[in-house]
Amino acid sequence: MAKTEAVLPSAHVRPVAAGGMPRHHMAIFLGLLLLGLVGPFVLYPVFLMKILCFALFACAFNLLLGFGGLLSFGHAAYFGSASYVSAYAAKAWGLNPELAILLGTAAAAFLGLVFGSLAIRRQGIYFAMVTLAFAQMVFFFSVQAPFTGGEDGIQSVPRGHLLGLFDLGPDRNLYFFVLAIVFGGLLVIYRIIHSPFGQVLKAIRDNEPRSVSLGYRVNQYKLAVFVLSAALAGLAGATKAIVFQLASLTDVYWTMSGEVVLMTLLGGMGTVFGPLVGAAIIVTMQNYLATFGAWVTIIQGIIFVVSVLLFRQGVVGVLAQWLKRPL
Repeated sequence: MAKTEAVLPSAHVRPVAAGGMPRHHMAIFLGLLLLGLVGPFVLYPVFLMKILCFALFACAFNLLLGFGGLLSFGHAAYFGSASYVSAYAAKAWGLNPELAILLGTAAAAFLGLVFGSLAIRRQGIYFAMVTLAFAQMVFFFSVQAPFTGGEDGIQSVPRGHLLGLFDLGPDRNLYFFVLAIVFGGLLVIYRIIHSPFGQVLKAIRDNEPRSVSLGYRVNQYKLAVFVLSAALAGLAGATKAIVFQLASLTDVYWTMSGEVVLMTLLGGMGTVFGPLVGAAIIVTMQNYLATFGAWVTIIQGIIFVVSVLLFRQGVVGVLAQWLKRPL
């Protein structure tokens, strides 16, 4: 009989907090929450809310690309459609902001279910092109549909009262509501990534034929992560519509899909916190380089090229390699 050897704990095992989250991840989340609570007293709340909305959008996209291995060029469809539905529900139907946001998120999830069930039949570049085609369909529908306002969009969307009690008109009041939504969304994404479902997603991403041979229903997992990603992207878009009191064609245009890809790759694809950093960098550049006009896009392109050459795993990906800790 072969001898059994005792398995000793490795010296490199990372300390884990009581809830199962690594301590350095717990510290990062607490640090982000602290920064979020202090932020509106230091910087312009609307600028911070824009970063938060796009950070959630990028994290939702990263769930699909970084952990599901599915490159979508049409995520603006879910971001923008939720924006329109949320804005219309708040303005035309007079719904409270939380109900309008939930309705927009549900609309994005339904759209993700319909488009995803068709898109997952293809792989690679064909999958990406199919998602882009669906997103363009949503864009042209938004141009023609009467309730979207065409090129003017839906303007003067009321921020309303949270639960009918708390006035969200003041920027600082709305900021803390948005912070709660985004932070909750990030925790949901973190839980998905570190669940058994998330582990199967990583296995499918790394070696799909092997996952099929092990008996996993790969297409069902792909569809599930597609719908989850679409719903969370919709949550970001619906929240953004309430923040800016506007839903416009910009939200569904193909460049929005390109921006979220850029945010994810710049921050670090397949990392938990990379998309947050990528979104913060891109939104900050757009805000502070606005005086350059159309040159902003060129400057972004140059920064992206330099980042790809110097930080192939993204800013956070390279930092994780240096620290030898998953981020």
